[in-house]
Amino acid sequence: MSEGKIVAEKQDHLGRVIFDNVKKHNAMSKPMWDALADTMQDFDADDSVRVIVLEGAGKKAFVSGADISRFENERANIDRIKEYGVSVNRAYESVQYALKPTIAKINGYCYGGGMGIAVCTDLRICSEDSSFCIPAAKLGVGYGQHNTKVLMDLVGPSFTKEIFYTGRRFSSDEARKMGLVNHVVAKDELSSFVDGYVETMASNAPLSLKTTNLIVNELLKNEEDQDMALCDRLVEECATSEDIEEGRKAFMEKRKPEFIGR
Repeated sequence: MSEGKIVAEKQDHLGRVIFDNVKKHNAMSKPMWDALADTMQDFDADDSVRVIVLEGAGKKAFVSGADISRFENERANIDRIKEYGVSVNRAYESVQYALKPTIAKINGYCYGGGMGIAVCTDLRICSEDSSFCIPAAKLGVGYGQHNTKVLMDLVGPSFTKEIFYTGRRFSSDEARKMGLVNHVVAKDELSSFVDGYVETMASNAPLSLKTTNLIVNELLKNEEDQDMALCDRLVEECATSEDIEEGRKAFMEKRKPEFIGR
């Protein structure tokens, strides 16, 4: 029986992660969680990749959650449950702490672990027929503090509790109002809209994007855990880079800059 797979694609400055388990609405198996983390690490290490888009295969789902049909095998006892948790957390952290800007391109169902992945990305753009849900309370699952905090930092404590207390499906309009997604677009415009964002972001200075990404991540940490020396160093790297000189010259010459990432 197919367990689904992660498809990794690179084109120009774009790294694309595709969750491919269409028959189960792209539900995630343990090998898929492991492959997601490995793929994100590969994209982070590749200087040609400037933006990463995560999306679901097919037309009905981003990720519908964990593949519950595999729980009897993958989560058969406490040891396997812990192993599964390590895989999931490693995947989440590979997305949350990616060095490159990340976009969740959401087309359809975004449930459970799918929402867990999406909230770890930098931007979430969805089609108007998308829906969102974390059914943990309906399955007797306790959601860990780290991933709960990621969601709470995004939508606030009250909406976080509503999402978990009810376990219900939220529409794309509700998701936008609570701050869960950045943009909602027509289904047939989703790809072109995301492509436009990728083009805009990839054409900007990679060091500037990295600096913003990492500094925001630091500011989201508890104050005692924040690395302000890292933040200062990132700003200094931009100030002494070849790209800042290229940006100045391009502005004066009224042309598009050609950034190289150093």
